[in-house]
Amino acid sequence: MMRPAEVIDTYCLAWSEPHQKLRRALLEMVWTETSTYTDPGVRLAGIDALDKRIAQLLAKRPGSRVVRTSELDMHHDLCRFSWCVVQADGTSLPEGLDVAAFSDPPSRLAWVIGFFGLGVTPLALPALKAAA
Repeated sequence: MMRPAEVIDTYCLAWSEPHQKLRRALLEMVWTETSTYTDPGVRLAGIDALDKRIAQLLAKRPGSRVVRTSELDMHHDLCRFSWCVVQADGTSLPEGLDVAAFSDPPSRLAWVIGFFGLGVTPLALPALKAAA
């Protein structure tokens, strides 16, 4: 059974693999027919749908790859991690953040939610009065 970091790295490799048969083999290692993927532009379920989505994006950015840029932050069956797209010329697009849930067995992903950018704009907090 793969460790969580291996699952996520295999998932990232699938997003980087231009050859459909190899990409499909990677997805089958970590995704299921009921796994869901959601980002600001799409919500989909299953291996076929994710494979098609990855192919569309790779066609727009040939030679690009998705690279995990952080350790996994985990609790229970959940994790979050940052990633970036490195284009064929070596330049990087802005980082993103994914939140994922592992299924049972934990070597598969139940769902992934992707965010573009690393964070949200912090709110200005009111000044707190010191206790007397």
